[in-house]
Amino acid sequence: MSKVKLKVPLSMPSSTSSSSGCGGSNSGGTGTLCCEDNGRRGHSIQMKYTKGASWVSGSIATAVGDIQQVSASLVFFDILGSIKARFGINRDNYKIEPGIYGIGNPDGTSPVLVTANYKMTFDSLRMELSGLDVWLLVLDTKGINVWCAAGKGTFGTRELVNRIARVSLGSIVSHRTVILPQLGAPGVSAHEVTKQSGFKVIYGPVRSGDIKAFLRNGMTADSNMRTVRFTMIDRLVLTPLEFVNTFKPLLILFGVLFILNLTGLGHFGIVDFYTILGAVFTGAVLTPVLLPFIPGRAFSFKGWLLGLLWIAGVLFLNGFPNAPAFSWFTAASYFLLLPAVSSYLAMNFTGCSTYTSFSGVKREMEIALPLMMISLSLGIILLLIGMILGL
Repeated sequence: MSKVKLKVPLSMPSSTSSSSGCGGSNSGGTGTLCCEDNGRRGHSIQMKYTKGASWVSGSIATAVGDIQQVSASLVFFDILGSIKARFGINRDNYKIEPGIYGIGNPDGTSPVLVTANYKMTFDSLRMELSGLDVWLLVLDTKGINVWCAAGKGTFGTRELVNRIARVSLGSIVSHRTVILPQLGAPGVSAHEVTKQSGFKVIYGPVRSGDIKAFLRNGMTADSNMRTVRFTMIDRLVLTPLEFVNTFKPLLILFGVLFILNLTGLGHFGIVDFYTILGAVFTGAVLTPVLLPFIPGRAFSFKGWLLGLLWIAGVLFLNGFPNAPAFSWFTAASYFLLLPAVSSYLAMNFTGCSTYTSFSGVKREMEIALPLMMISLSLGIILLLIGMILGL
């Protein structure tokens, strides 16, 4: 594939150089960074690289030292790592060293794309950059993706300004422009970045797949590039981690039920097993996948509604009301317990969704959590009464 050479206009924002905020304060508690430290003095780059990484293809000589050149192609270990992270394996440590990297053979006029140090985010971006010569400025987001990190503050103004200085970006490129992902906008104050570092912030498209078109259009995004989509496939991809996170509690629960059966206090069988497992699946997988089609606004309500339909269907298929497979006490307790479980797991998905806001989630939790606790408590009481009475 032929290389596409893209150059960033050598325009300087009005607030650069000596007026970039030396001695000034940054709003939002992000601190102060003097312009003398913003990377334009030509000192050596200060960063460390991941040793022996399969995605490193070479090095690029710059005025501040050699910078790692990374491949735009994913190898087997990249794909395996992503699959493992999806299922919660090494998820909290799936990250790369923050700093500056190069794709292709970038020079002083090449664009600078800013991203997170979550390895899956880094991989998703670089695989879309084949044929381009660009710099990747990777922020220390503690291994969290751009959108979530922007909400938590790790993809933010302070980290961006500090990273520009630490990699001596002003000595690597001759322009003063950095391109941020649109979903990182909530965490970044663009005017403060310019004020403190001298670099102008431009927001790129929502999806990394639109980066090439965005650059070809002179760093201009059309309405389609600005539209956030959260399709059924997008939601389905996020559910494995939600489901895997329930394995440990489920194993403990089924262990307790097994012990109760051994002691003669419990009479739990295969019906109870798949009823409980189905409630977990309903909340952690089915509700997220069907999210827009379920009535209601709150995720907790959506999960509760599907959980209620699930337990009602199970009871009907197992003889209720004429020849029930288990007692009325157990049935009543399941009606209280299992929809609450589905509701809680569905509410957890708010952290993965583009539909929610922090204030909305907080309000939902304030209302839903007490109701869940009441429902769970009553359900456990009924279940214990049934066990004591042998019903």
